[in-house]
Formats: sequence, C-alpha cells, structure tokens
Amino acid sequence: MTNTKVAILGAGLAGLNAARLLHRAGIDFILLEAGGRPGGRILSVDAAGAPAADGFDLGPSWFWPDRQRAIAGLVRELGLESFPQNAQGYVVFERMSREAPHRLSGLRDDQQSQRLAGGSAALVDALVKALPTDRLRYGAKVVAMTLTAGGVELSVRTGDVVKETLTAEQVIVALPPRLLAATIPLDPAPYDSVLHLWNSTPTWMAPHAKVFALYDRPFWREAGFSGTAQSLVGPMAEIHDATTCSGQAALFGFVGVGAGQRAAMGEEALKAACIQQFARIFGDDAANPRATLLKDWASDSLTATPADAAPTAHAAGQAREWIAGPWQARLAFAGSETSAIEAGFLSGAVEASVEAAKLVRQRLEGMLAG
Repeated sequence: MTNTKVAILGAGLAGLNAARLLHRAGIDFILLEAGGRPGGRILSVDAAGAPAADGFDLGPSWFWPDRQRAIAGLVRELGLESFPQNAQGYVVFERMSREAPHRLSGLRDDQQSQRLAGGSAALVDALVKALPTDRLRYGAKVVAMTLTAGGVELSVRTGDVVKETLTAEQVIVALPPRLLAATIPLDPAPYDSVLHLWNSTPTWMAPHAKVFALYDRPFWREAGFSGTAQSLVGPMAEIHDATTCSGQAALFGFVGVGAGQRAAMGEEALKAACIQQFARIFGDDAANPRATLLKDWASDSLTATPADAAPTAHAAGQAREWIAGPWQARLAFAGSETSAIEAGFLSGAVEASVEAAKLVRQRLEGMLAG
C-alpha cells in the first residue's frame, strides 16, 4: 500500500497545475492519470494525428488575456509565447444552402483571442517539466474511493488488474464532475443532491467534434478572407483559421451535427462533407488538403459519458457547493467545470486548480495544528 499526502485525479491542465502548486509548497502528492499521456482535453498533434511540439489543437486553443487573468498569469509565469488568432479579412456567413455564402467585413475584436506558440500542449509540457517524474503515473485509473478514519483509500487499476491501493489524506479531483459520478464509485455514496449536481453539470468539450484541413499555404488570407465563417448549412457550424505560429496552414471547424449523427455518418464521410464545405466557402483551393484531422470528444471515454452525447449549455460558472456530507473534508474539485468565474475555459482550469490547491493546503495545515 502506498501513502501520500494528496492524490490528484487527472493530469489535464487543472491536475498538473494543482500538482505544481503543491510541489512548490513542499507537499507530497501522487498524480494519477487514466490515459497514457498528460493533457486531458488539451491535445496538440501533427498532420498524422500524433502529439507534437508544434501542433494543431484538437481540444481547446484560445484564451483571452485581457479578461482571463488566471491563464494569462500562468502563461507569463511559465514564459510561454502567444500570438493572436487571425481576424484580418472577410467573415463568411452561410444562411441557406441555395444562397451563395455572404461576405462580411471583419469585425473589430477589442478582446482578441490568443493562442500559444506550439499549441495548447505547450502549457502541458511546461507544467510536466516542473514536476518530479516519479510522482506522475499514467495508465493508472482510479476505480473506487473509500473514506477511512485517516483519509481516503483509492483502488488503482493498471490495464485490466487492480494493482495498487493508495491512501491519501486529501484528494483533488481534476476531472469533470459528471465523469467522476459515472466512473468512480465512492463509499459512502455522496448525497443524492450532490450526485444530481455532478450529473447535471455539462462537461466542457465533451459534446463537440473538430475537423481540421491542412494546406501548403493559407490561400484564404491571400484572397482576403480571415478564415472565420458561421454556417446554418453545415455540417460545420463555425469555422476558423488554425494556422500555427510557425506558419503551418490550416482551417478547422466545429461540427454542428450531433454525436449520434456523426457516428452514423462515419469518420471518412464526415471529413469529406467538411472538406466540401471548406471548398464551398473558401474556393477550389480548399478542396484538396494535404491532410485532415478529426477529433470527436463525445467518443472519448476519458472525457465524455453517454449523457454528454446530447448538446448542452456551457458550464454555469458560479460558486457552488460541489461536495457535502462526510466527503466534504477530504475532496476538493479542480476541473474547469467547477470554476466559479471561468467554467469551461482554459482559464477556468487554472483558477479552479489554484483554489483547490489552496484549500487542500489549508486543510493539511489545520490537521497539523490540531
């Protein structure tokens, strides 16, 4: 049996940042990640779909430093480079299939979105480098948690076998609340009101799919387009320029059809329909990308549950009582969905992880004082 002060569930942005803060405070932790890589919903890949240091963001990509202080501060602290999302040129609007797409003058953005050089995975890489490697465990899935007199007992599975029992005085849950409710039994069971809150909280990115088309050059810019489009025709509802800071040219779109319809279409048919839409909007040059990428987060079992297949509203972003009853003194939530001010954004993951690390540190100090 392994003992630690704090067990952290999930090595996405929130879990990694919570680990960084605890490590800086000299607090022992073990970070458990069910998948084989860090990052969670942050996934930056190359043209072949493999994780890359200068990649395309299949998950979240933007942040707004003027109004999102938590993520802006972390980017500065880690010394990362950012660049503005391209907004120069026409915006296109597709209203009806029998009408030609409408060109609109680009709108001024007083709070322009930024992207990270190298992709959002630059955040993940920098945070991992700040942590002791022997405290990071990948392919380690928590399958049960039991409250004990001295803390929490966690059953950890590697592959198909429960290989370890881990005990911790505190647990930071850096997972979406709905995913926790669906995948990790707690003993004693949380109150019904708590489970209802967890299950009713939308998971950021989970219902969505992103399609990328990669090109040799950003020809749409040469033709006066920003790369931004809105469509009521589909299959993509929203399109943007995804060209990297290093100049790798790409467009991407959020697929506007639901998860069930995406599954029924199949990956190749869906990508083909999206390429047709890119060409319809931006011209024949868009019809022959050098590569295409598709990430359907609704089919990712480490992100989504069956409840996430249906489109839902964005996470609420307000102060809530995420835990009540006997677990209240042992659990702390750090996922983006639990942020009181930036739920469902990169900044929300940072803000929530800061608050969780602070709470856990206060609890541990209180135990020592007691």
